[in-house]
Amino acid sequence: MTGNYKTVEWLGDRLLIIDQTRLPQHETYLELADHHQVAEAIRSLWVRGAPAIGVAAAYGIVLGVQKIESRDHKEFLKQYHTVAEELAGTRPTARNLFMAVERLNAAAEAAADILTARNAILAEAEKIQAEEIEATRKIAELGADLINDGDTIMTHCNTGPLATTGYGTALGVIIEAHRRGKRIQVLATETRPLCQGARLTAWELKKEHVPFRLITDSMAGYFLKEARVDMVITGADRIAKNGDTANKIGTYGLAVLAAANKVPFYIAAPSSTFDPELPTGDDIIIEERSPDEVTHQNGKRVAPEGIEACNPAFDVTPGGYITGFITETGIRKLP
Repeated sequence: MTGNYKTVEWLGDRLLIIDQTRLPQHETYLELADHHQVAEAIRSLWVRGAPAIGVAAAYGIVLGVQKIESRDHKEFLKQYHTVAEELAGTRPTARNLFMAVERLNAAAEAAADILTARNAILAEAEKIQAEEIEATRKIAELGADLINDGDTIMTHCNTGPLATTGYGTALGVIIEAHRRGKRIQVLATETRPLCQGARLTAWELKKEHVPFRLITDSMAGYFLKEARVDMVITGADRIAKNGDTANKIGTYGLAVLAAANKVPFYIAAPSSTFDPELPTGDDIIIEERSPDEVTHQNGKRVAPEGIEACNPAFDVTPGGYITGFITETGIRKLP
């Protein structure tokens, strides 16, 4: 994997995560001892990024199962589902979260007894993480083939190892291209309101010595119009059957600007982010987060008291704006 840090690490009786809200100033690790703490970590963005959320939720369920003391199989399953529902309720948009819960639910329900269930739940959580690591490795390798020597790539939000527990999606592609010796430049948007680009993407690119420049979100159109960008690559939180894609707020605007300026726009995401049960992006639930994230920066108010602020965390890019999907199985076009 890239980097010398771990986003999520299972320690047997607790979960170790890097607190992404404290980066880049402080590289702080937290040990989470129960599923309530993991749920709070996901809600509060200590761990974030669709694949990483799915992995963390899976291990959160494992922690919850470790606390169940009932010896009655039916009661065990009842308490298990209470744990799983708490993790599933943390964030509504990321497909990987629900994929993880569904897979662990299936493992728990299929087990004939409590011991088998405990073992199966842990094994499935470990399998989910292993699959995400392998998927992002392949995404990085396949996506890097699309990048030419001398290209400038624009990216949005954070899609590196921090967001995946593996190699990263869009940022993994970029880092792999750099490691192959391709002379690239990156334009990373700051990604307001929480500045995951300025804080996290810049941190990861700096660690990997990838040449990049940080720009404000509102500068994207300028650079695309001035023909200073060869392609845009972002990640995804959920992809509908028709290719409509939910990603960090601002992605839709980038896709429209890229199309207007004839710049290829790619989504890098593992198969676990695709949701075949959703026909279109109209069915994707968009998370509304606290207005404080808009009116405050680093805990300090930057807007007047007593005003209203909107804070949708994601938007949906229609599939028609997407040149292709970089997945672990290859470059997909629209269905």
